Amino acid sequence: MSTFELSRRSFLTRASAAIATTAFGSGASIAQTVPAPLNNVPEGTKFRWIDSGDQKAVFFKKFFEKYGEARGIDIIYDPLPWNEIAKVVPLGVRNNTAHDVFVLPRNFSLADAVSQGWVQPYDEFIPNIEEWKKGFPSGAFLPGINEFDGKTYGLPFTSNKRYASHLLYNKAYMDAAGFDPEAKPLTHSEFREAARKITEAGQGRYFGFIIGGSQLNRWADVVRNIGRIGGASAGGDGILDADIDLRTGEYVFDSDEYIAAIELLLAMQSDRSMFPGFINLNAPQARAYMPQGAAGMILQGPWNIPSWESQNPDFDFGLSSAPVPDSGNQGKLTISQGGAKPNTISLWSGSENGAIAGEIFHYLGTLEGQIEWANVVGAGDPPIMPEAVAKADMSPRSKQILNLFNDQIRVGPNPLVRNGEMSKVVAAYVAPDVNFARTVQGLVAGQLSGVKEQMSELKDRYNSALDAAFAKAKADGANVDRSELVFANWNPDVDFGAADY
Repeated sequence: MSTFELSRRSFLTRASAAIATTAFGSGASIAQTVPAPLNNVPEGTKFRWIDSGDQKAVFFKKFFEKYGEARGIDIIYDPLPWNEIAKVVPLGVRNNTAHDVFVLPRNFSLADAVSQGWVQPYDEFIPNIEEWKKGFPSGAFLPGINEFDGKTYGLPFTSNKRYASHLLYNKAYMDAAGFDPEAKPLTHSEFREAARKITEAGQGRYFGFIIGGSQLNRWADVVRNIGRIGGASAGGDGILDADIDLRTGEYVFDSDEYIAAIELLLAMQSDRSMFPGFINLNAPQARAYMPQGAAGMILQGPWNIPSWESQNPDFDFGLSSAPVPDSGNQGKLTISQGGAKPNTISLWSGSENGAIAGEIFHYLGTLEGQIEWANVVGAGDPPIMPEAVAKADMSPRSKQILNLFNDQIRVGPNPLVRNGEMSKVVAAYVAPDVNFARTVQGLVAGQLSGVKEQMSELKDRYNSALDAAFAKAKADGANVDRSELVFANWNPDVDFGAADY
């Protein structure tokens, strides 16, 4: 039995016993750690939660089952792909039928959600919340990020020190192709060659590379991160700064590094090395094909590791960096201060179940809860507390990928930390209809042509959208301008700390 499976079963046993005695793990009584109103929650109350699933779902499904039994409530958990979240969450808010707790669509910021009244603060539902927040790493809670007007609106319980497009590969196929990505990351040329050789060996039974092409964010993630590793100094992981060089304040869509990343995808498509029908697959479907032997390589995130280890224990797979440039220096990936935005969870403004949310939020923000989370979810969505990572039972692959992240990722500046009024720019910002991800998808699918021309036009569209957002924020009284996006002292190779602002 694998280490992961042992730790998973251990968690379920401990969680069951803890809930049965109305305590979590260390023996702290629920009644002592949550506000009294929870005791007045009627039996049979329905509590609804939506997020992007993956390995998180393994934890939450079992946790919610035991928690619901202990509290006498009915928890409805909906893990959905990001494409569906982008439809379900806004529709629920508009129709006043939203889930009690939700993650936001990927193109929607917490500043947007607060300004538009989607969410409510959860301060009153967690006792001694300021003391509780001190248990998180510095920078986990920041004004303009998850705090607004002195209130807390988003729970950052997982770390953003990861990236969503590192290499995962079938070891047998890769060995036969003559490459060892764990010994040395594949260059662009080697990545293409490996895909071609695997496809040739498959003779129609399997292919070199697969991507969830219907899920738009996958195209942006892959090109952005290959481009950054290639040396494009793009900013963090926020709505405004993800594709801006924060040393200059200029978009990098038309940089040589981004263009090279797109041309690599086009070359593999030209070689017929991509899994047929990739354009109709979402990310979960694409990753599910890997253990079945349908493809040799995928560029996705660490959430695959615990999932494949538990559900496909016979699948022998390896991990490595995303493709690196054929020559020249490798760049670092940049994240912003704070927790992982895609996993930040919020309480719907129309929810009457704040006491339930507060209790669950509180547990996820304790060291005990963080360790239990890490034991199940592993490196897929690592806990935000470093001590929990150190104390958790993780598989060798999970530890391997976290070491890779430590090597490749640095913390960059965040414009919202320097000037909280930048949140009004974020709230006013509307990305172009033909955005970055859709442009890359169109190029690879053959619907668009001319990489340099398309990326230059894309840069113009984003500049226009950004200028419009600044103009709207200024008209609404914000003291901001585009110079807020320039950090002349930023060195992308080192962490940007509080003293650097």
